[in-house]
Amino acid sequence: MKKLLILSGKGGTGKTTTAAAFIRFSGAAAIADCDVDAPNLHIVAGVKGQPEKAVFRGGDKAFIDPQKCVGCGLCASRCRFDAIERGENGYQVKEFFCEGCGVCAAVCPQQAVSLHPDEAGSREVYSGRPVFSTAKLKMGRGNSGKLVTEVKKAMLKAAEKAEAEAVAIVDGSPGIGCPVIASVSGVDLVLIVAEPSLSGRSDLERILKTAQILQTPAAVCVNKYDASPENARAIEEFCQKRQIPFVGRIPYDKTASAAINSGHSIADFDCPARRALYEVYQKTMSLLGKDPYSSLALKG
Repeated sequence: MKKLLILSGKGGTGKTTTAAAFIRFSGAAAIADCDVDAPNLHIVAGVKGQPEKAVFRGGDKAFIDPQKCVGCGLCASRCRFDAIERGENGYQVKEFFCEGCGVCAAVCPQQAVSLHPDEAGSREVYSGRPVFSTAKLKMGRGNSGKLVTEVKKAMLKAAEKAEAEAVAIVDGSPGIGCPVIASVSGVDLVLIVAEPSLSGRSDLERILKTAQILQTPAAVCVNKYDASPENARAIEEFCQKRQIPFVGRIPYDKTASAAINSGHSIADFDCPARRALYEVYQKTMSLLGKDPYSSLALKG
């Protein structure tokens, strides 16, 4: 099963809109939302049914047993993260501040402080066709890259019986941080949705460098190109100069916003953006080594 990852340098460029359209166009056997900080692919992907849920545990967090605590305050005075405060019922841990270093537990004379695995987020897998894997990281938690890896593993496991010619569409996180690096690992192609601006070009170059370091081929398209035709041309020329496949331009289209606001994919509407995205899809599938006309989902 070929795996296509869709990325962008920042939020709001149209990454998820593109992913949702590709899911419809391809009749994907498996999809994953790896933007674990703010997952929203499920809104426009038409996912149904009850998921299989699992808890994602990150690092440790401190816990103070009020029955053992005598209120000496030693733990609070030694905490360099200011994660312990005195409340109405004695000292307590501020979960968003605690880094799980264990100093408080080490210095407590009453052994009232202990470390416990933190429930850092949750992972969900929807079976059926397509298989859908997603997760959500709790606010202030780390290990987003590890959770992204778990999302991808769950998708592949749930879709292990999918035919060899099937396609998996992965909606990645914006930027180039740990979740993006974890998303890129193991995929066959990265499609970067670029924004026609100076910062958009800078973001594009950073993602391309990340993909190059991870030895993963990449292609580029520009969304809302008519917002700045000059910058769109500059991005296309940049790709041509570096022999990076440029697979198309997508115009600004109010229908796209209306589709998203109503919880639908733009692939369900006949409009300029949908037609442009379909051309981008065709070229991307060719790079992926797939027949872009193989799915009945493309008709209409």
